Amino acid sequence: MESVCAIKMENITKRFGSIVANKGINLELREGEILSLLGENGSGKTTLMNMLSGIYFPDEGQIYVHGKPVTIASPKDAFDNGIGMIHQHFKLVDVFTATENIVLGLEDEGKLDLKAASRKVKEICDKYGFDIDPDQKIYDMSVSQKQTVEIVKVLYRGADILILDEPTAVLTPQETDKLFAIMRAMKADGKSLIIITHKLHEVLDVSDRVAILRKGEYIGDVATKDANQQSLTDMMVGRSVSLNIDRPTPVNVKPRLVIENVTAYDELGVKRLDDVSFTINAGEVLGIAGVAGSGQKELLESIAGLYPVASGKITYFGPENDKPRELVGLDPMSIRKNGICMSFVPEDRLGMGLVGTMGMTGNMMLRSWRKGKGLFVNRKEPEELANRIWKDLEVVTPSTNFPVRRMSGGNVQKVLVGREIAQAPSVLMTAYAVRGLDINTSYTIYNLLTEQKMKGVAVVYVGEDLDVLLELCDRLVILCGGQVSGVVDARAITKEEVGLLMTQHRKEDAAE
Repeated sequence: MESVCAIKMENITKRFGSIVANKGINLELREGEILSLLGENGSGKTTLMNMLSGIYFPDEGQIYVHGKPVTIASPKDAFDNGIGMIHQHFKLVDVFTATENIVLGLEDEGKLDLKAASRKVKEICDKYGFDIDPDQKIYDMSVSQKQTVEIVKVLYRGADILILDEPTAVLTPQETDKLFAIMRAMKADGKSLIIITHKLHEVLDVSDRVAILRKGEYIGDVATKDANQQSLTDMMVGRSVSLNIDRPTPVNVKPRLVIENVTAYDELGVKRLDDVSFTINAGEVLGIAGVAGSGQKELLESIAGLYPVASGKITYFGPENDKPRELVGLDPMSIRKNGICMSFVPEDRLGMGLVGTMGMTGNMMLRSWRKGKGLFVNRKEPEELANRIWKDLEVVTPSTNFPVRRMSGGNVQKVLVGREIAQAPSVLMTAYAVRGLDINTSYTIYNLLTEQKMKGVAVVYVGEDLDVLLELCDRLVILCGGQVSGVVDARAITKEEVGLLMTQHRKEDAAE
């Protein structure tokens, strides 16, 4: 017996000016199915789902819901057809309770009965195994609880087709397992789900079928039971791609930076780093793990001289065994004048890392303009470097003078990472270096970081994918709420143990 289609998209095309984001796509979602939507960055996944959820309207094609042709011109139209999308960035009011956020915007004749709404929220939570208190304020919730509120919000509105965009990006392994159990419970209740994710092991774990997009076109679909990570990657990229991260054993490991009892506060007086101590070694990749907002950003910026340190020490030991130097109180220019070559790939690419109106060459010059003598800036070396990065990292841009703000997020990241590695630093710090990059380029970056490690550079890698952290790094510093909850050997710890440390459990608890 053939399964019934919950959603059928026929010949869907969407253009933005001269750019064709989706071209003649035919996609089906069956009732009671979990479908994974895969594709490299810029392949059109989110654009396609935004047309299902009413954010965009297709230029061509027809959408069918449960066999009937429909017009979805707004999010309200999507809800009226039982479609709800849970976005990667939550749309919640922090000072409201879970129930207040869930009913916000609903039309209700007469006075809103919050107690009745709270009871209905509780019923939905009990039915699917959600773990939230309907009366809890959003600002008191963890990231996974906020995500749960977003899911309950669409279920409360009667959705039987749910779209989840990168739902596990900021979850621990334990929270991911709980989310997948909930998704399976919804599927068993007859719901249909689409999950957009770049984590292939999760695709294989939770979905029934995988649909693949490449450069805005529908490549095909495959039953998950008939696929593996390699076959899915080859379909996404269009050729065979190696998925091995080389991790040679560190040699000549020496302390490069020693962080002792560092405490830092933000501009509102909130403590962001609390008595943090650990060592960054030359010839090693040190990973920083933690749920979002645990102090990763503040830690790297404190080391780089961009964030004020209230107390504690950051001591630099040079490669020539020269006199140790204290970095607390020095800004980035002072650090450089002290003969310390430190490269930093920040989380905010265009805000902190690059100037959006400049091209690749101009952004290379930001690192070298002080080397020039006289009135004129030397453009030859930055131009050569820009061309090298353009070629080696396959940056998609018409020229090295094309403004970087007009490039895709992944290409912007390639420019930034390439520039910082080219400085031949003694310390290289990266925050989410592969966020927004396709799988092929991600592995290129991992291998570039390993090359730096083998040259004796102290590499710090902040990432959100625990599988990559455990495969790439030699040691891990695990942060929770601005504190160090563990410094561990990445070769000797499991993903589950790291997840427990990320939520303040000790390693001994994880082993029990």
